[in-house]
Order: sequence, then C-alpha cells, then structure tokens
Amino acid sequence: MQASLDKYGIVNDRAWLLVTHSGLAMTQREFPAMALIVPKVDEAGALSLTAPGIVPIMLPRTINGASIKVRVWSDECVAVDQGEDAAQWLSRAIGKDCRLVVMDENFDRPVDPEYATNAQQVGFADGFPFLLISEGSLADLNTKLEFPLPMNRFRPNIVVSGAEAFAEDEWRSIRIGSVLFDVVKPCSRCVMTSIDQEDGVLGREPLRTLAAYRKFGNKLLFGQNLVHNNTGSISVGDTVEIIA
Repeated sequence: MQASLDKYGIVNDRAWLLVTHSGLAMTQREFPAMALIVPKVDEAGALSLTAPGIVPIMLPRTINGASIKVRVWSDECVAVDQGEDAAQWLSRAIGKDCRLVVMDENFDRPVDPEYATNAQQVGFADGFPFLLISEGSLADLNTKLEFPLPMNRFRPNIVVSGAEAFAEDEWRSIRIGSVLFDVVKPCSRCVMTSIDQEDGVLGREPLRTLAAYRKFGNKLLFGQNLVHNNTGSISVGDTVEIIA
C-alpha cells in the first residue's frame, strides 16, 4: 500500500469537510454519528459513502460548485460546495443539516507559522497534515486500560512499528521513503478519542487513563504532529530513518 503526498499532505486525506450552513467545520466531537459514515475514494477521485440504513452514494468530486468560505478553528478557507445530493445524504446520515465541501484548488492554508519549518500547507485537518503514533505507544496505553483500544481511536495517518513506547516524543526530523518530515508538536487529545469508531458511542476512555500519566500542563498528549518538506510517496513497510 502506497500513499502519494501533495502540498496538503496525503492525497485525499482530510480533503472533504462537513460544514454548517454558516460554514463552520463539523466533526465527531459534536456529531459522533459521523463515525458510522464509511468513505472510499476511487482512482478518479470520486467519493463513495456508506452508512447504516441509507442507500450508498457515489459523489464525483467537483471543482465547479459554488465557492464558499468555511472556518476550521481560527482559519478561514475558500472551499467548493459539492452539491445538493451530497448535502441531503450526509444531513440524513448525521441527523443535522450540513454541506459537503472540498478545498478550492487555488487556496493555500498555511500551517501555523509557530510550527511550520518551510511554509508548509495543510488541508482540512485540525492544524497539521500528519499525525504519527508508534504501535509501542498504543501497546503501552493498552496495558493500563481495562479494554484495549484500536489505533483508529487516535486517527493517525502514519503508524510506525519497532520503536519503544513514546520514542516519537524525542524525534525532531525523520525520513520515510523519499520524504523528509519535521516533528513539530505533540498532539493534544480531545473527546474524539473516546468515540467508538464502530458504533459512534461516546465512552470515558482513553482520556481518563491518559490523564493519569500523559498529562503535561493541562493537555493530554499522545502522538506527534508532523509537517513534510517535499512531496513524493510513502509506503507500508518503509524504513523510518531518525535524522535528529
């Protein structure tokens, strides 16, 4: 399995966004039913969606829809509305009126300059194009939980094996395949990690356990945010080279 990288990160990763009619980003934090929507992207870039009790839908990506301004945290972005069929299907799936958008291909959303190392861009992710977690870190957490959790609770797009628990906390620069990454910021975890991705049910873990041993100041840290310094591709099985 291989992933291509563009200026925003992994191609098609966090490329679509649900927004309210006023343009505010919608996430599982407020709408846990979003966990039940299963997306797939074909080679042509069309998005197919399935959800319990709803006929699946295929949505060709359009760059010619209405241009609207949307807000992701403090960032105002220019996006392209994906039409009425998408809006109606997704509104039914989550039980709330919404619109589906993609980033306008001419819009740049820079990474926070406090952390950007080379004027990097990000798509509709919270703030960074990559989140890396080691399998060792999750294994360590699971030894402290009554019921072990899968990696999808934490939504990383890079998972590494063969490292000690929380070794990634010490990394500052790494290379995977032909791509050089800077490790710029620990990831502060929120209620989204407590939503079971299979049924959309909100629980108490892992935040309660993380608070007991991964609390730094008022934040619970698990995983590392990365930015990339070049495009290219990364593949399952690639060696992770620790540069610094």
